[in-house]
Amino acid sequence: MSNQAEQKVLGTTAPASGQANPPAAAPAKKPNPRVLIVAGLIAVAAVAGGGRMWYRSAHFVETENAYVAGHVHPVSSRIAGTVTKVLIDDNQYVKAGDVIAELDPFDQRVKVEQIRAQIASAETQVVQADAQVAQVKAQASASAAQVKQSEALLVRANQDAERYGQLYTSQMKAVSKAELDAANAGRASASADVAARKDSAAAAKAQIAAASSARDVLKAQIGVLNVQLKEAEQQLSYNTIVAPVSGRVGKRSIEVGQRVSPGQQLTALVQDDVWVTANFKETQLADMHVGQAVHISVDALPGRELTGRVDSFSPASGNQFALLPADNATGNFTKIVQRVPVKITLDDKDRKALAGRLVPGMSVIAEVEIGDNAQQHAQAASPAGTQVH
Repeated sequence: MSNQAEQKVLGTTAPASGQANPPAAAPAKKPNPRVLIVAGLIAVAAVAGGGRMWYRSAHFVETENAYVAGHVHPVSSRIAGTVTKVLIDDNQYVKAGDVIAELDPFDQRVKVEQIRAQIASAETQVVQADAQVAQVKAQASASAAQVKQSEALLVRANQDAERYGQLYTSQMKAVSKAELDAANAGRASASADVAARKDSAAAAKAQIAAASSARDVLKAQIGVLNVQLKEAEQQLSYNTIVAPVSGRVGKRSIEVGQRVSPGQQLTALVQDDVWVTANFKETQLADMHVGQAVHISVDALPGRELTGRVDSFSPASGNQFALLPADNATGNFTKIVQRVPVKITLDDKDRKALAGRLVPGMSVIAEVEIGDNAQQHAQAASPAGTQVH
């Protein structure tokens, strides 16, 4: 009884004999601080990543479909010939006008000498023609003098015939009939001689014209031969193949002893003046303008960012310049987002600093700033502040 009283006083009741003690309630576990920290960091990273993606989508457009482009000049032979010298090596830098290779000039040199000999022969013939013209002119002058002499004799013969005619009439026989007949015959002879002399003078004039024409033909032939000589000398100069521009040698395929034909490419010269051609989707062009800043990452130069500007937009999509453009007027049409080439020029400091390392064909990533500041810069760069799409 004393034990029960004590238990009542303590506010507890002793369990009945043979009954087990009831289980105690498990205490609530506190969250692990590390888990909370990791979850918070993940949430912050997600918010930051989402904010960055939103910001970049609103202020930048990017494409990986971009490449370095440049001027690649093919060098070919303009005549057929055999290569005798090659003065370049792979990747060598040459200046405009430097000799790249030489061909055997024998055939063209023989042709030049042959034409020069023909010109010399024609010039000799011209000298002879000039002498002949002078001779014919002298003959014509002599014929003209003879005509005047014959005309003077004709005048005298006419006077004699008239005089004898007056002296021999039916009323007066001062001269004989034979003398009158002789005077008339002399007049007829003088008249015939004048006609003959005139014909001879006309023939001499015709000979002058013929000789002058022959001389003019020879001079014309000399002119033709001079043109042929210039062409032959030009063909001879083509045996020396020179660099059309300054640049580095690439795709060299010329060797000594090789037989080349006209138009055959022997090498290519690549200039250091390069730019970037970025193929943006047509849906990315709405906020792009000429003059906007561009951030360029070159795969060959990791960790180095180049800067540039939007220079111009292609007049047509890449599909329009393809060898076989897609025919969209068919029944199985599927809309495909087209890409438009955009020319991006590099800043001079980057282009000069990387001269020889940026080569056409390199892959790049182009990122264009299309934010408000970029748009203001583009408007300032455009003529009269106009926006150019």
